[in-house]
Amino acid sequence: NLLQPRPSTLCAGIPLPRTVRTGRITQKPRPRNVGKSSELIGEIEQLPARLRLFVGGMNGSELERRYKNWMVRQIVHHLADSHLNAYVRFRLALTEDRPTIKPYDETRWAELSDAKTADVELSLRLLESLHARWVLLLRSLTDADFARTYFHPEHQREFHLDEVLALYAHHGRHHSGQIEWLLERGGEWRIDGDR
Repeated sequence: NLLQPRPSTLCAGIPLPRTVRTGRITQKPRPRNVGKSSELIGEIEQLPARLRLFVGGMNGSELERRYKNWMVRQIVHHLADSHLNAYVRFRLALTEDRPTIKPYDETRWAELSDAKTADVELSLRLLESLHARWVLLLRSLTDADFARTYFHPEHQREFHLDEVLALYAHHGRHHSGQIEWLLERGGEWRIDGDR
């Protein structure tokens, strides 16, 4: 297999490895840290409650405050959109041989009317149900299951499900951390690099 540099991210703040393998990757079970996997699954399980704690009592103006380019409301809806896609990608990888997933433009999705105006309660409930199902699936997986892959055409590489688990646990931490950061700073909500 050839290695070539590929600096990229799936989402702001989610680093991808600096190298990609080209060509077919065998689906032999890879050794994984079961303790670490359990920890990551626990993070995915706790994300909806963490978000509800942060945004459940916010009023409309608080939900419209921004972290960089997105309102708090958009961040919550983005997490629902993104994790719904991740759940489907897991199921595709578990039931098909190296499926090619369908990328989507998260920035354009965040600009759709529902992402900018819908009550966050809709996405909180979606995340609660989605993560409950996802965690049931994740806890049932074997090492061989976690070694299964899907192909991401934007990154031109395969992603193993154990790697995807870590990416989405980080994704939830990253975005809920943005909201937590805003809460800790009280009135100083807008972060855009220009102070």
